[in-house]
Amino acid sequence: MRADRVVIDNNVLASAALSSASPPARCVRHVLLHGRLLFSDATSAELHTRLWRPKFDRYLSIEDRKSLLHDFGAAGVWVDVPAAIAARPFSRDPDDDKFVHLALAGQARLLVSGDHDLLDLGQVEGIEVLPPAMACARQAI
Repeated sequence: MRADRVVIDNNVLASAALSSASPPARCVRHVLLHGRLLFSDATSAELHTRLWRPKFDRYLSIEDRKSLLHDFGAAGVWVDVPAAIAARPFSRDPDDDKFVHLALAGQARLLVSGDHDLLDLGQVEGIEVLPPAMACARQAI
């Protein structure tokens, strides 16, 4: 049986890195153990940019950030997003569309996010959009 393919928004990945007991952390661990975490060049670039912001300096050491980025990159499945998919608008915030584009191109079953612009979509072409706690509670992943 093929493992479920899941897109996790960068806000959830960052939250997971900050608190290992949080619903985002439990969700990320579950996907890494039982599913396939999807990344694209665009989602990875944003994660790198976010984790290197000075506001994370007091929470995560440089070594921890390097390790996290390496581990996510190594564990993830890399997906090329075709231009035809990347051009399609979905969210009120166009910057969030990269996660929907990745989910579509990677044939994900689920997009996990804490962002209301994505959560308000509910579902996109059969892909559920759920917050981390709900995804884990419903065993959606």
